Amino acid sequence: MIIEFYKYQGTGNDFIMIDDRENNFDIADNNLIAALCERRMGIGADGLILLLEHDIVDFEMIYFNADGYQSSMCGNGGRCIIAFAKMLEIIKNETTFMAIDGEHKGQFLGDTIALKMKDVTEIQGVDDGLVLDTGSPHYIEMVDDLNCINVEKEGRKIRNSSPFKKEGINVNFVQDSAEFQVRTYERGVEAETLSCGTGVVATAVAMHYANCIEENEINVKTKGGELTVSFEEFNGEYKNVWLSGEASMVFAGEFEC
Repeated sequence: MIIEFYKYQGTGNDFIMIDDRENNFDIADNNLIAALCERRMGIGADGLILLLEHDIVDFEMIYFNADGYQSSMCGNGGRCIIAFAKMLEIIKNETTFMAIDGEHKGQFLGDTIALKMKDVTEIQGVDDGLVLDTGSPHYIEMVDDLNCINVEKEGRKIRNSSPFKKEGINVNFVQDSAEFQVRTYERGVEAETLSCGTGVVATAVAMHYANCIEENEINVKTKGGELTVSFEEFNGEYKNVWLSGEASMVFAGEFEC
């Protein structure tokens, strides 16, 4: 069978997008998904995303990490699938869609795409960092100089440490200079990525929680570009959380399976 795909990216976080409204793709074939995401012998991506029909909302998003296994919410992937749905003429400028962590809203704001994220209701201190869930679990640690840290080595060490080894965790190293900068080690990819949407949201919320910022809108720089996070805070809980930034199609093609 020939499957058509589209390659999208959001601040360097890249995804294979497939319109699977006719349910032709075998979601149980983890080896195929991993092979497609492999950067030397495959298409190459941080993950693969299926767009499916949904009875109530505009569509459903199913996200797989580059290791071939279905994973938790992906913020940049969520913004990319909004762009993909518009290209397919499923939506116009606003949408509501279903993901693994529930319903999400999205909208186009000029040249950027904004995605409403889940509320953050619990933040815990673990070792030298903060742990919170923004649709995916994240560990946030402040560092003096991002250029001097081996993100893959240190991120892998934390990701596989005893508190997180069973389920894994995404690890974010944050530098507070004139502007917040973050580098992320992603579980499932098992490497540093150019950007991580849920990681950027976790970073912004954690920095506010730790009293490093007072604003409820913050720009965060990643290796792949800049993202903006806005939120409302009520008694330590973060609601009405939005992630916005650029997302675009890179190329289209097809493969046989």
